[in-house]
Order: sequence, then structure tokens, then C-alpha cells
Amino acid sequence: MKRAIAGSLLLLGIAAAPAGAAQFTLTSPDIKPGSMIGSKFVFNSFGCSGQNISPALSWSGAPAGTKSFVLTVYDPDAPTGSGFWHWVMYNIPAGTTALPEGAGTPGKEPAGAVQNTSDYGAPGYGGPCPPKGDKPHRYIFTLFATKADKLEVPPNPTDAVVGFVTHFATIGKASFTARYGQ
Repeated sequence: MKRAIAGSLLLLGIAAAPAGAAQFTLTSPDIKPGSMIGSKFVFNSFGCSGQNISPALSWSGAPAGTKSFVLTVYDPDAPTGSGFWHWVMYNIPAGTTALPEGAGTPGKEPAGAVQNTSDYGAPGYGGPCPPKGDKPHRYIFTLFATKADKLEVPPNPTDAVVGFVTHFATIGKASFTARYGQ
């Protein structure tokens, strides 16, 4: 009896999945999932000597109803007790399917998008820079598809506030993780 119920639920789940639904994916020609991040994309301060250039990113298969995107780069391994936000860009227009290398520099984002202040204290991209001697940290690149034309956040929100509002507006997400250590 349990097998019959489980089998029926499995078939119901398969039938409920939309036929031909595209998979939402986020990729980078500069950083491969699971790879070590190159010095070009590493922060240039705090004991690191990278070029602090944001990598190129592209995506496809956004869910129907996407009205904007939110991009985050987060290090859950930072010794802060709460991780470290390296890049938060929100209100990326729905028609956008890529960010070129260097788009993390304020003024280089798509029209209408907002580059929030990273945990380094400045807007835009701030590359990896874990403490020397730590095991390589994980850097999670995530793109959220939202049902909001623009996130309703106060002026100069914290990354946590952007994340909170994003959580309730998300209709899909795509991500990959890369590493860096020194």
C-alpha cells in the first residue's frame, strides 16, 4: 500500500512539473563552479593584492513572470558569525541576461540597477580576501528572479534588508559556488 501511495505521489509530482520548463542557470566564463577564483577577481586590500574586478556573468531560463533580478555574492565561511557579503546588486531589469566583466564597479551596472554597499563598506563588488591561513572559503554567486519590478527597500539598506525583501519576492534562483584561499 505504501508503495502505491508513493508511486502515485511521484507520478503526480511529475505531472505537475511544466513540460518543457527551462532550467534557470547562472554561469561565468571567468569562474567555473567548484574552481578556485583567479587573482583578477580578488580584493585589493586587507592583505590581498588582486585586481578586484567583478567577473562576467550570464543567465538563462528565468521563470515566467520575472520582473527583476537580484545578484548576491556571499562568503558563508568568513569568521564573522554571520558570513560576508561581497556583492549585492538589485533591481536588475528583467530583460538583462548578462553582466560584463567589471559591472561591479559603481556606474557600470545596468540602467536602473542598484549596487548596494558590500561588507567592505563601499558600493559594488568586493572580491574574495579570506584571512591568510584559513582553508579556502566558499563564494556563493546567486541570482534571484523576482516578481517585483523594483524591491521596496529603504534608502541605503543593509544587505540583510535587501535579502529579506528578496526572499519574499523570489520566484526562482540560480547559483554556483567557487573558492578562494591564501
